[in-house]
Amino acid sequence: MHQDSERRVVVVPAYTCPLVALAVAHCGLELRVCELLPDSLDMDPAHLSQLCDANTLAVIPTHLAGRIADVPTACRIAHAFDAWVIEDAAQALGATVEGRSVGLQGDVAFFSLAVGKGLTMFEGGVLFTAHDALRAPLHNAASTEAPARIGWELRRSVELLGYAALYRPAGLRLAYGRPLRRDLARHDWIAAAGDEFDLDIPLHRPGAWRQSVARRALMRLPGFLVQTAQGAARWRACLQNIAGLTCMGDAAGQGVWPVMLVLLPDQTVRDAVLNRLWGSGYGLSLPFVHTLPDYAYLRAVVPAAESDALPNARALAGRLLAIGNSPWVTDADRTVVCEVLKEALAAAVRG
Repeated sequence: MHQDSERRVVVVPAYTCPLVALAVAHCGLELRVCELLPDSLDMDPAHLSQLCDANTLAVIPTHLAGRIADVPTACRIAHAFDAWVIEDAAQALGATVEGRSVGLQGDVAFFSLAVGKGLTMFEGGVLFTAHDALRAPLHNAASTEAPARIGWELRRSVELLGYAALYRPAGLRLAYGRPLRRDLARHDWIAAAGDEFDLDIPLHRPGAWRQSVARRALMRLPGFLVQTAQGAARWRACLQNIAGLTCMGDAAGQGVWPVMLVLLPDQTVRDAVLNRLWGSGYGLSLPFVHTLPDYAYLRAVVPAAESDALPNARALAGRLLAIGNSPWVTDADRTVVCEVLKEALAAAVRG
């Protein structure tokens, strides 16, 4: 899209996946980070309006962890400057607004089919648009930026086969649990959360076999969504009775539930819960450890923020907790997690 424009600025939420910042840098564009509303994943409209100008190419609202972002507000502000809206729906495959898939309110959107998304071809995703005039340019850009590379495709195919072989609790504990516990023992939360990425993103087109895997997986999506929605309902029944905790939901639409996002009163409580349960098999983790400006390795591509800037985004990053909602979570697991949350909150009240 930017190849036919002199505009260079892309605006993203201050709290989002570091890969978004790396993608902007890969395209040779300038990143601007937007403050969030208090206790929210949505960008602050007032700050977004200040960041947008005649040099703004795109604004990227994020449907983080399946929660539905306020895309209409982003569209209203971005379109006033003739900028595009790109919906980051990487973690929201299956989410809908007014009966239509997320990704259709903005100009362009993408879903991820990477590992860890439930339905996967290990790496890759789907780029789409509702605008007829944008389909050919996007297709051409994808063909140019992500050519067929046999070496990478062989590697991803082997990784996918290995993932399929290990896709059960015992296998995943072996493949992911041991490295996770090692990173936690080193107090390296960025590595434990999977937040550190190579600055050089290896782009290539998925091969025919992995594409066929993705198509077959798509047939299982409706059942998978029902299963995770039922799991989310059981989590809410457990979490909603815990004073001092907010279970984040959707203001509009029907989101999806790869994880439960829980907002705790402060970082001390959140970290106490993580120190007890992260790496213990209960599926607790962080969506992302920091706001984008606070990752040291991103300093070359993310503008620095003053220590008192982005207070809402930084507060969210310090208080947010992700709780796994896989089909293997049991009611006994939920009881353990909820009891630990209650104990941490009670300890904070006692002081």
